[in-house]
Amino acid sequence: MSGTATDQFDVKDLGLVSKGIDRIEWAGAEMPVLELIRRRFAREKPLAGLRLAACLHVTSETANLALTLQEGGAQVTLCASNPLSTQDDVAAALAGEYGISTFAIKGEDEQTYYRHIEAALATRPNLTMDDGADLVTVLHTQRAELLPGVIGGTEETTTGVIRLKSMAEQGVLRYPIIAVNEAQTKHFFDNRYGTGQSTIDGILRATNILLAGRVFVVAGFGWCGRGLAMRARGMGANVVVTEVDPTRALEAVMEGSRVMPMIEAARIADLIVTTTGDVDVIDQRHVDALRDGVILANSGHFNDEINIPALETRAKAKRQVRDFVEEFQLEDGRRVYLLGEGRLINLAAAEGHPAAVMDMSFANQALAAEYLRGAADKLERRVYDVPLDIDREIARLKLESMGIEIDELTAGQQKYLASWDQGT
Repeated sequence: MSGTATDQFDVKDLGLVSKGIDRIEWAGAEMPVLELIRRRFAREKPLAGLRLAACLHVTSETANLALTLQEGGAQVTLCASNPLSTQDDVAAALAGEYGISTFAIKGEDEQTYYRHIEAALATRPNLTMDDGADLVTVLHTQRAELLPGVIGGTEETTTGVIRLKSMAEQGVLRYPIIAVNEAQTKHFFDNRYGTGQSTIDGILRATNILLAGRVFVVAGFGWCGRGLAMRARGMGANVVVTEVDPTRALEAVMEGSRVMPMIEAARIADLIVTTTGDVDVIDQRHVDALRDGVILANSGHFNDEINIPALETRAKAKRQVRDFVEEFQLEDGRRVYLLGEGRLINLAAAEGHPAAVMDMSFANQALAAEYLRGAADKLERRVYDVPLDIDREIARLKLESMGIEIDELTAGQQKYLASWDQGT
């Protein structure tokens, strides 16, 4: 069956169910922490009776989170947080095998994307999970009548947290949000190691180029940029970093990268990847400075870090030269290659982060949902960090799953750290 849609799901092809099951199970084997949580949720049902709407990348790792939430008793509805990130076989398996209402098709247009968000909100959720804050934004601006029934939500990304904090500061956020992105077991690992590896993976799948010896420009040196620069350097690239924060720029220098303004980097770059979460990082003036044959990619959440309209304005011709690679021929003959329509290249052209690192991110999501069930009525309408005890428990479980033991403080050491009167 192809192009399958009902009021319970909208996926590309239910004939992909078997393949999707295999992919979900493969990822699940790399997610031991989430599996431990799933087993406890199956016994305790901490989310029983809750309707949960999740706007996340519909991948095999996300499927394991959805199944964990379902085991916890929640009625889960899932839609895509990016038009190009859906794995159609996974979406089919969730809808056709596991009974999770799923609205996601890889390559869906903007109208379908928002129709799918509206379908998730039509379930009248009590909890929301977001990756970029589109679900929360639509809920607040178009379905405000549903807000009294929402007790809380979570947010996965840096970009989403920025948007939600802005909403809170302006007094328009109507329920508490847990910023999963701010957990140490999320951004230290997911953003750094996950983004670093998966971005390189997406670039190489799209282009099949050799990175060694190339000038590889990383725009932004947050946790995602740090991870990407580290991985690119490890593959022999000549890494250049652009930044607006002097401390991060200094850190990049100390780690061995050249640092310069984007206008200078644009003139020497073989490849530029944006990781900032801001708009117009590559703008028209940068387009005018680009070398012939440069490759542009984005690993930030939205596709506005590269000013694509400016690139199109300068182009006299455009063509698709490979899957996920568009060639823009500029008026002066220079060629610029844009990967994955400027969307998240690690999900547009590859499979996103490895399951082992998403294990911790999604453990945070599951436990944050459980926490909100019990604490939402005590929380204000603002953005909160993941409670430290949850963060540390996830780290402990991950170490345990890896067979790694660590030391514990002795009573004397604890007393010393709590004292003030012991000096030299």
